[in-house]
Amino acid sequence: MTEGDYINWLKIYNTLNESQRRWFSAQKAIEIGFGGITKVSLLTSMSRTTITKGIRELKSKEELENQIRKKGAGRKAITDLHSNILADLELLMNENTAGDPMSSLKWTCKSTRKIAEELVKKGNKISYKTVYNLLSEADYTLQGNKKTLGSCSSEDRDGQFKAINDFAKEFINSGEPVISVDAKKKEQVGNFKNNGETWRKSKKPIEVHDHDFPSLGEGVAIPYGTYDILNNKGFVNVGITADTAEFAVNSIRQWWSSVGMTAYPNASKLMICADGGGSNGSRNRLWKVNLQKFADEIGLNITVCHYPPGTSKWNKIEHRMFSFISMNWKGQPLLSYELIVNLIGNTTTKKGLKIDAQLDLNTYEKGIKVTDKELGQINMTVHSIYPKWNYSIEVTKK
Repeated sequence: MTEGDYINWLKIYNTLNESQRRWFSAQKAIEIGFGGITKVSLLTSMSRTTITKGIRELKSKEELENQIRKKGAGRKAITDLHSNILADLELLMNENTAGDPMSSLKWTCKSTRKIAEELVKKGNKISYKTVYNLLSEADYTLQGNKKTLGSCSSEDRDGQFKAINDFAKEFINSGEPVISVDAKKKEQVGNFKNNGETWRKSKKPIEVHDHDFPSLGEGVAIPYGTYDILNNKGFVNVGITADTAEFAVNSIRQWWSSVGMTAYPNASKLMICADGGGSNGSRNRLWKVNLQKFADEIGLNITVCHYPPGTSKWNKIEHRMFSFISMNWKGQPLLSYELIVNLIGNTTTKKGLKIDAQLDLNTYEKGIKVTDKELGQINMTVHSIYPKWNYSIEVTKK
């Protein structure tokens, strides 16, 4: 059962009377099987003896008698014994969440045991199991972090999305190429665990190394992809050293020489949609220097539009190409570079996606600096709308 199942189950449990709770808990313990009594006891604070009694009653051939003790009988609710406990609990949770720097819980893990210890210090007799129940009833749940905060406003994001869409429409309507580019997650090459599952004979899983030590493999694979939005075709250049700006531009260069120039023989310009950071980031000087070299080589002016920070998943290459590559090799150890290239190249979809892939054996150095003078030699024009994200690099006139 998941945590959500337990919470839903407790909601039903709390609507029942004493006898019904006993039988309901007993039935749940039976369903769980081995260890069920202990799990249900921890969840409900009901004694093992009571749950065991309920199991005997359920298994008995006699009819169940819904006998309720007189009002006031039985164990008192924790809120009756300590009238201020809910207020104390809420105060502790607010201190930890919102911010009194002197709070005793502020700098500790907010576990039910720690919370119970603090409540005991305040004069409440309570166990961590009861804390769990009270938190569940108060609509608290265990939650991870959620990435939502960004360095740009929603208005900027929406505006940039519209700008990218307008630029792309203009290019496509003119028969000019529009590509989406990005580097996929670096992968270790060797007999290492790869997340996902594949159909295999029962109890015959693929055995892999129990640790991902680099020394156990061949090296790393860095897939940099170029996705042709109009033709639904992709190209992946698999690097073996580092994800640098030079590597990123060379990957686009390989796409153009292998696929692009054939698909767009009459092209006069090229549009690139890229993330805002990384090897193709909007503030990456080396990226722009290498794009100038590339533009001069192919004789095409290049317009670049970057996605705002925190919105990389909207980059079309992510959900139109990379996601299908991940599905194609899920659960498959990436044993060799040859296997990686073949798995990428054989990725297809019902909508006709085709991908070419090749291995890039070049060495790309990290830490290359670009001076202000070198940056000033780039024939670049920034656009009036969101100039930090939209710019064009024109062919240098000779």
